[in-house]
Amino acid sequence: VGGGGLSSYPHPRLMPEFWEFPTVSMGLSPINAIYQARFNRYLQARGIKDTSKQRIWAFLGDGEMDEPESMAALSLATRERLDNLIFVVNCNLQRLDGPVRGNGKIIQELESIFRGAGWHVIKVIWGREWDDLLARDRDGALVHRMDTSLDGEFQKYAVESGEYIRSHFFGPDPRLQEMVAHLSDEQLQKLRRGGHDYRKLYAAYATATELRDVPVVILAKTVKGWAVPGSEARNVTHQMKKLSVEELKRFRDRLELPIKDEDISEGVATYHHPGMDSKEIQYLLARRHALGGLLPERRVVPKTIELPERGLYSQFDSGSKQPVSTTMAFVRLLRDLLRDEHIGRRIVPIIPDEARTFGMESLFPQFKIYAAQGQLYEPVDAAHLLAYVESKDGQILEEGITEAGSMAAFTAAATSYATHGEPMVPFFTFYSMFGFQRIGDLIWSLADQRGRGFLLGATHGRTTLNGEGLQHQDGHSLLLASTNPACLAYDPAFAYEVATIVRDGLRRMYEERQDVFYYLTLYNENYAMPEMPEGVEEGILRGLYRFREGPEHRRHAAQILASGPFLQQALRARDILADEHDVSAGVWSATSYQQLRLDALETDRWNRLHPEEARREPYLARALGPHEGPVVAVSDSMKAVPDQIARWVQARFVSLGTDGFGRSDTREALRRHFEVDAEHVVVATLSALADMGEVKPEAVSDAIRRYGIDPDRPTPSVA
Repeated sequence: VGGGGLSSYPHPRLMPEFWEFPTVSMGLSPINAIYQARFNRYLQARGIKDTSKQRIWAFLGDGEMDEPESMAALSLATRERLDNLIFVVNCNLQRLDGPVRGNGKIIQELESIFRGAGWHVIKVIWGREWDDLLARDRDGALVHRMDTSLDGEFQKYAVESGEYIRSHFFGPDPRLQEMVAHLSDEQLQKLRRGGHDYRKLYAAYATATELRDVPVVILAKTVKGWAVPGSEARNVTHQMKKLSVEELKRFRDRLELPIKDEDISEGVATYHHPGMDSKEIQYLLARRHALGGLLPERRVVPKTIELPERGLYSQFDSGSKQPVSTTMAFVRLLRDLLRDEHIGRRIVPIIPDEARTFGMESLFPQFKIYAAQGQLYEPVDAAHLLAYVESKDGQILEEGITEAGSMAAFTAAATSYATHGEPMVPFFTFYSMFGFQRIGDLIWSLADQRGRGFLLGATHGRTTLNGEGLQHQDGHSLLLASTNPACLAYDPAFAYEVATIVRDGLRRMYEERQDVFYYLTLYNENYAMPEMPEGVEEGILRGLYRFREGPEHRRHAAQILASGPFLQQALRARDILADEHDVSAGVWSATSYQQLRLDALETDRWNRLHPEEARREPYLARALGPHEGPVVAVSDSMKAVPDQIARWVQARFVSLGTDGFGRSDTREALRRHFEVDAEHVVVATLSALADMGEVKPEAVSDAIRRYGIDPDRPTPSVA
């Protein structure tokens, strides 16, 4: 907590000058390593950095390979001919609770998978002590015994005596008994697995670096807790934390360490240093100096990149009479960023096979899709204006149907400022339902690795993406995004809001070098984009601003907060309230409830810890303070999203949202179903006014009947 010591796992967020890559959760390292190796090639092909001499090593566990992400991208590594990638899988045959494959053989299983995916496979199974026995095995009896013994049996042999090994492994076959007759039980017990033979490991590593054309995996057989008395190959090994004095002495003897008995006390042993002039120390020093220093180091060398001028964004200030969606506004902004003479070459568009859904196919012909071997065929749409164009120096990462792979590519690009000293600006656009919900673990790992970039949750909204049902209609990703401490989550309604947020994100991440990333929701509903009102930039970034005043000369007042396309519902409700209910409702654009909440929490904390200072007021309170009436918040997300600010709203607060499963229907029907259309906003406003004694309950009942609302239907969250 205080900043000293070593973190329990590699965490760049905790130790930014030491760890370069996080290694948890299990299964993320393999897919991240593959896409890191591919991104190295991308940088080379794009002429941004010479990575030809760089190599990616991933050290993994056999149990970890059961995670789906571990195997998900093996074929990509072969297709991309990533001979700059080496996996080392420590096959100790154990998970935390027991054997990985007690009734099988994990090394053979992994070998078949990797060979099937086209990898070079190097197996390091038996230590040098077995070489003489294998040389004697003229009829293959020993190899047959090795191949047919189960992993559960090998785990048992690792904890038993030499006598047991002689009887149960060699004993069933007289030829094997004769083969080891000259060895003592102690010698049989010391027959090492290949992963504990440093000479064979060195040979495997050297061979791996020389193989070409496809990636390499080294499968090294080991014993979990090797040489540690009482924990070798035992199911409780992972939970054993301390050794007794006697266990330390046996450990010393097993490793032949010159440590005296008197230097071992109370379960603590001194470190042994063989001397500065020893061959071992000189070798280690030489290797470390060749690698650039005595300790691994995460180096961040600031590199200034010139950001686009204000003019690139100002085109969105004037709005558009032609109806467009925020998705299309973003695509136009992205195209202009790609064309920018300063930052354009550093933009990395990432798409998981949804470009045509998002209207991004227009980027294909000009900026091209990265393909390591280029385009070896003529696409069916070659003669079309929006042809599918691949190129060796293409800029777009079109990843196919893999959000996990796309996120791994995003991570590689988002951390390039540290791993390569080359700041890259990734924009990963995806179906919002399949973002934080599906790959939240990879996104959390990105935050740990201090990644920078933009995540775009397109086709957002439980009612805006109509017709695709409950598996596609997202109304909760903003809530999930708000749980990540490094994420700034926004829900923009207009083109100028998108441009303002992206511009500020580039400034914070690439000028001020803040280790944060952005999540923006994008919608596919078209409507006219308004002009940017004066003086709203601060409100856009802080999460709330007053978009339109309420009509004058009305008896009652209210405030409607809305996000995304629901500004249109709020504006329609404003007109109904004014024309039919004598209510003047101001309309606010709520671009980020997350940012409003964080500001309010920080204000509360400051007030709590500075009791003698003048109390501070959160931005939310200052913004809403002068305006009277209840506050009704409506969005295409769950009510829990606007509820983030409820405790700081002084007036009567009502949230409307899309709690429940998505449905396939028209937007109008879906919004009536979830009770978030303009008519429900009107009823919610009148109900709040009635609670305050401003209007009579009969006025609310009248509105419910007038707008055809069934007060006795089941709540949408369970309907």
